Amino acid sequence: MLSKDKVLEGLFTIIGKERVIADEKTLRENSVDSFRKYATLHNVYELPLPIAVIYAKNTEEVSKILLFANENRINVIAKNGGTSGEGGLENITANTIILDGSQMNHIANVDTQNMQVTVGCGVVLADLEELLRKQGLTTGHAPQNKLAQIGGLVATRSSGTLSNLYGGIEDMVVGLESVFPNGTIVRIKNSPRRAAGPDIRQVIIGNEGAIAYITQITLKLFKYRPENNLFLGWLIDDMSEGLSIIREVMTNGLKPSVARLYSPEDAKQHFPHFYKGKCVLVFMTEGMKSIAKATYDEIVNIVDTYKSKLITVEFKYYNDAVNVVTNHKTIEEVDARLIEKWFGSLNYNAEQMAAEKKLMLEHKNIGFTTEISCDWGSVINIYESAIKRIRTEFPHAADITLLGAHSSHSYQNGTNLSFVYNYNVVGKPEEERIKYHIPLNAIIVEEALKFGGSMVHHHGIGKYRSNWIKNEHGSAYYILDTLKKSFDPNDIMNKGTIFKA
Repeated sequence: MLSKDKVLEGLFTIIGKERVIADEKTLRENSVDSFRKYATLHNVYELPLPIAVIYAKNTEEVSKILLFANENRINVIAKNGGTSGEGGLENITANTIILDGSQMNHIANVDTQNMQVTVGCGVVLADLEELLRKQGLTTGHAPQNKLAQIGGLVATRSSGTLSNLYGGIEDMVVGLESVFPNGTIVRIKNSPRRAAGPDIRQVIIGNEGAIAYITQITLKLFKYRPENNLFLGWLIDDMSEGLSIIREVMTNGLKPSVARLYSPEDAKQHFPHFYKGKCVLVFMTEGMKSIAKATYDEIVNIVDTYKSKLITVEFKYYNDAVNVVTNHKTIEEVDARLIEKWFGSLNYNAEQMAAEKKLMLEHKNIGFTTEISCDWGSVINIYESAIKRIRTEFPHAADITLLGAHSSHSYQNGTNLSFVYNYNVVGKPEEERIKYHIPLNAIIVEEALKFGGSMVHHHGIGKYRSNWIKNEHGSAYYILDTLKKSFDPNDIMNKGTIFKA
């Protein structure tokens, strides 16, 4: 193993000293991601410091750095915007370099004829969308944190608020360029579809830097027509009915851009002024004016049908007489302007993130999300079972201040659940992760897998769900394991992420 000085010397030779950063503050901040946001907010850094953070400017530099790392068995963590929250950017060995692609932020080509845009991995999604929207275009990708960079979004197989219409990032990627640990540069050409063997894009999309480093991406483009957006919302008595409505919408072939259902506790933090202790169901339709309106009308028709069904009649016999008791469940419409206002503030910005940190410090209260996916038949079982286990088995349940879930990404055959949980931190900042976050995350993952769901929908596996990677894939793990061993035989790519260290 090379000494730290020798590693730095080698990196200086490749890209010069000015883009190899090794001061202690930078190294500390780059040893973690937001999975440890509470500890780092209190200036607690417990993980090994990397040797350096390297800012590459082009694909050829990435190739040279990976080849150098591979030859010398140096762990490499690929990083872009640093907005990951599943431990994928945590460093677990001192023999590590952070390869940051944020300076690869060129927008190479906006191809309006072929409706695609080619960008470097370091392009910030918000910046790209601002440029495109001025031209009446959009990528359709809208994760809640628009400060994320494109390379990271592709590497974590992300999904956005509008996924019900536009799909996840894997549906948007046309072609891409990446570098493998031995320095090999591969470019998958742009094509609307191909049948030339397996879809090799999917080897790279979602690899979380554990197999290859993504350097350039070509994404589909769509026409941007916000003036045609229509909003709908209802208050509903229970999650089961709300999910049934979303299922009916999706299986009828409708394509709202937003289809979300919030449990009462989750709704309280998003819609405190009107949720009335109930679930909140929201939709948005968009596109051409006629299509947006037609989708809107069909959703209203479906909800109206459910309104007529939500009556149960019980027959009770008293002295041979029949007593009919009618129990009314309710679906109450919400003013569309309230839903539109909520949607306008849904995405995080720098000010909101700063405010969250201030509140964490003042109140010693923190919140996280664990998201899973499942089919329609198991979603209620997973929701109810996970909530029950947390309430009854988690030893620090008394410290929980919010526990709920929402469905925000739905498909023909199923949906996702994003479990949200806030808790007061009792104890030292360095105890928070072990005492609260890890066991809560584990319960939700275990319940998803128990009922046949997937342990992760769009945040990535990182290092805290890698314990269950073999349970997730079963016999198909052979494919994933073979990819890792073939492309990264020296295990230098983001050690411990996806593949348990």
